Amino acid sequence: MIVVAVVHVLLALLLAPLLPGVINRTKAALAGRRGQPLLQAYFDLGKLLRKDVVYSTTTTWVFRAGPSAALAALLVALAIVPFANARALLAFPGDLLLFAYLLGLARFSLVTAALDTGSSFEGMGASREVTFSALAEPALLLGLVAMAREAGSVSLSDVYTRLAPVSLVEGGGPVLLLVAAAFGVVYLAENARIPFDDPNTHLELTMIHEVLILDHSGPDLAFLQYGAALKLWLLGSLAVGILIPLHGAPPVPAMLGGLAGMFLLAVVTGVIESTMARLRLVRVPQLLVGATLLSLLALLMVLA
Repeated sequence: MIVVAVVHVLLALLLAPLLPGVINRTKAALAGRRGQPLLQAYFDLGKLLRKDVVYSTTTTWVFRAGPSAALAALLVALAIVPFANARALLAFPGDLLLFAYLLGLARFSLVTAALDTGSSFEGMGASREVTFSALAEPALLLGLVAMAREAGSVSLSDVYTRLAPVSLVEGGGPVLLLVAAAFGVVYLAENARIPFDDPNTHLELTMIHEVLILDHSGPDLAFLQYGAALKLWLLGSLAVGILIPLHGAPPVPAMLGGLAGMFLLAVVTGVIESTMARLRLVRVPQLLVGATLLSLLALLMVLA
């Protein structure tokens, strides 16, 4: 099983940048356009890694360390999340809490780097990022606690590897569906996707994530973009693991099924972004609170 866990980590590192390409090609197809190449993210990362970094004279080591610290936190989180029917590379009791903390650490590194520039524009984006993340975290944590209570374990690997294909139709089905719906909302919010944010928006007063990385360049920007792709993979695997439980399947078919689920989720994300408009900022907290209520309801159903 260690070999399967290593393979998952390697596949995630290799294929994570492909998810934004699938989303963009889906949006282009629905709009009747040819769109960018599927491998455009790889081309962009290679171009950025070959460039020099430009630092403002007002920034300190906090700005320089932000991209590296954020990417490091996400890489550790990748080793904690199970995939398909395989346990994670680093699995231990309580790792679900560490997973949430690592996402918070990555966000903290990004926000403090933005604040270190002294830009009021980036400060505005940092304020929105922290506000919406604070509303999304309860939905994630309560959902994880509900699943841990249902599975009788506080390890992500134990929780997900015990999900069988009959899980969604047996007694725990409603609980898992509620958690999956909450995780879907968190997936869109944490990755700055529509209806919460428009990843294609630049230099607009309503953007959130893009404003945080305006002053980054070269390899630092490559780290941030690659980290964003890894975050898509991490949060997407949580939802896919619920909706496509593969416990008991052989390793290779299970891995292929998990990959198919990840790319299917990317297609669904592209469809959502093509058929919905971005919410007004005052409406975003309402949707995030709704996701928290879904996770809370799932937890109450487990405790009842």
